[in-house]
Order: sequence, then C-alpha cells, then structure tokens
Amino acid sequence: MNLNLYGHHGKWLMVDCGVSFDEPLLPEYRGGKVGSHRHAVVAPDPSFISEQRQTLCGLVITHGHEDHVGAVPYLWQRFRCPVYTTPFTAEILRRKLAQTGLLNKVPIIEVGVEATCQVGPFTLTWMAITHSIPEPSALLIQTKAGTVFHTADWKIDAQPITGTPFDRQAFQALGNESILAMVGDSTNATKPGFSVSERNCYDGLLSTIKPCNGRVVVGCFGSNIARLITLARVAEKTGRYLGLLGRSLVNMYSIARQTNVWPQELSVIDAHHMGYLPPEEVLAVATGSQGEPRAALHRLALDSHPALSLDKGDTVIFSSIVIPGNEDAVERLVARFHGRGISTLQSENSALPIHASGHPCQEELKLMYHWVKPEIAIPVHGENQHLEAHLAIAKSSGVRKGYVGQNGDLYCLAPQAGIRRNVVKTGRIPVRQD
Repeated sequence: MNLNLYGHHGKWLMVDCGVSFDEPLLPEYRGGKVGSHRHAVVAPDPSFISEQRQTLCGLVITHGHEDHVGAVPYLWQRFRCPVYTTPFTAEILRRKLAQTGLLNKVPIIEVGVEATCQVGPFTLTWMAITHSIPEPSALLIQTKAGTVFHTADWKIDAQPITGTPFDRQAFQALGNESILAMVGDSTNATKPGFSVSERNCYDGLLSTIKPCNGRVVVGCFGSNIARLITLARVAEKTGRYLGLLGRSLVNMYSIARQTNVWPQELSVIDAHHMGYLPPEEVLAVATGSQGEPRAALHRLALDSHPALSLDKGDTVIFSSIVIPGNEDAVERLVARFHGRGISTLQSENSALPIHASGHPCQEELKLMYHWVKPEIAIPVHGENQHLEAHLAIAKSSGVRKGYVGQNGDLYCLAPQAGIRRNVVKTGRIPVRQD
C-alpha cells in the first residue's frame, strides 16, 4: 500500500492512498478477527493528516492498482479534499465510491496523462510512464523550495500492450531540471537486469497455450488489463474463446471498454457459455492466483464454480508471481489441481516468459538515476531489503545523499526556515471488508 505526503509552505499534498490484503500486522489480528475467515484489507493510518485536514490541498492517484487507490473509499471522509487522476483511474475510483455511497460526494478532477496543474503551492506535472495498467503516471512536484520526481510504479517497456512505449527522452530532460529528490519504486531492486516486456509475455503465453489440448485456465491479477488483452489475442490466435471468471476481472474489462482502452476487435464471451464449448476451445482467465479462498481459481480447484468445471487433461497457468507470504496458499491450490489430474504451470517454473512484472529491475533503476540526476534518493514501495538495495543502486549511480526509513518517517529535503517537506506517514490500520 502507498500513501505519501509532501509538505510545503504550510500545505500538504497526498500522493496515492492504497490498501494491502490479509497482512499479519498484529498477532491477534488476522483476516478480520481471531479464527475468522473474513477477507480483510489494511489501510494506511491517516491520523497525521486527518488531524490537520484543512492543510491538505489535494490527493493525486497515480494509477488504478489497489495498493494506490483502494483506501480512498475508506479514508476520504477524513480528508475531504479534491482527488486528481487520469480518466481510466477515475472510472475505477467512481465504481469503488459507488459501493460506499460516496460517488457524488468526492470531487474527482480528471487530468490528461501529461497535464500540468496548480494544487495549492504545488505545481504538478503528470508524466506518462509504462506499468501493468492503463494510464500510469509519474509525478513532477515543483515548489519554490525545490522539485521532487515521484516515480510511482513503473518499468521500461518499449512494447507495452496498452498505452505508448516508454519515452526515455522525457526523463533524460529531467537531468537539466535540477531535481532535488527522486522518490522511487523499489519492488524489484534486488533483481538484476531488466524487466520482461509485456510483448515478450504475449509470445511466451502463446507458445505455452498453443500445444494444449484441453481447457486452459490462466490465473492473473485482476487489475492487469494488459495481460487480459494479451490473453484475448492469444485466444484469437489459438482458436479459443476467452471468458472471465471473477468480479474484479469482469469489472476491469468493463472499465477498459468504457474508456476505449479495450481493442474493439477482441471479443469476450459470457463465462457461463464456456461449459458448453469443446475443451480445446476454452481459454478462461481467473482471479485467485495467490490462493485466495473465495476467488475463482480456488473454486475451480474444488470443482464448485458455477460457470466451469475442469477435467483431467486440462491446464492451469499462473501468469503471476507468488507474493511473499502466499507460498503455502498457492502450494495448497496447486496440490488440489494435481490431485484431480489437472496440469499446472507457474511462472517461476516456466522456461518461457508467461508473466511480466510491472516494476523496474536493477538496470532500469540505474538508467533512471543516470537520466534524472537527483540530489537525493528516497526509495519507497518495498520491504527494507528492497529499499537498501535501491539506495545502493542510487549511490552507485552518482547520487550523494539518500534516505531509507520506516513508515511514518519525515524527511526534510530543503532545510529552509519554515519549510517541512516530504513525509511518508504510512502507519497502518486494519479495515474490515466482508
């Protein structure tokens, strides 16, 4: 989850407001309550800014993933500030707000992918970047005290499935802008090389699915529109029909169609029709790649899904990684499929690229630092080992100063009288979601 606060001239700007899922924060709290099987989410602790919300001039959502937008319906009433974001993310947010009765109460200001906007004392410039969801944005935050480059989630992808290719010239130009600090994604800072392009993922999935004889089910993250489009093209190429199993997948597909992100030539069938098709014509995409007990893959493993049953000879492909902490749940899920004679393939065990991360690996981080040339590096979005690895990369790339801290730490970037800027106040509170 992400929540960042930038302070200048007595005002604050919030960047992102997300959730994480089923995180064991306290010994007595897990999944709603002791012994409970409720689904729980964990949101940032907003007390620091909610106690002075009159100083909060706006909230910017950089993209539509849950760990960046998911807490807004729970926490916005503590802020009551305008929300700035791009059209695709705005539609995701509207649908979330409708579920909590806040749809017409939250002022959502849509901006272009490369817009410039004045929010209080902050001049904001959205910068198009590549990630695993439409309209991801980095953010340039300019003040009289200095300029911060907030990367949000990103990778270098010359062949993304959605949006435009990564434009390195836009970031090379920042090298001439005297960037005070770069606040950046650390998720893959421990991984060498470059991330896999979504185009390579298409090639890998096509080569993997093409020789399959029975039904094929692909598990992936529900918000990965690029992967859905990839699989729709694979279905077309292999003579299969694509169906979606899971509310989050259906919702994202609907949003993609509404915002003209989904290619009109690619079709998706009603999931309940898949059970009537010959096995070799079925390509289903399902939620639950992390072993979640209520998700579609779990129900398929138990043969309790109302739309589709799998048989011996069918194949389940995990177009995802196993998030640390979910290993046991995924192993149990895989064992259930194997017990019924259903083959499985996980991305970690595949010789071909069947999953592409949306985050930069070490060589991408090095390039970004060489282009932007910030005075200060502030790694965020990762565990301590990722933050430390990120900082080491920054220093090896010529950045002289950097900070690695904990949730809630405040960094003073411009030590001038009366100026306190850049705080990451993200202590965490549980939010129950039935």
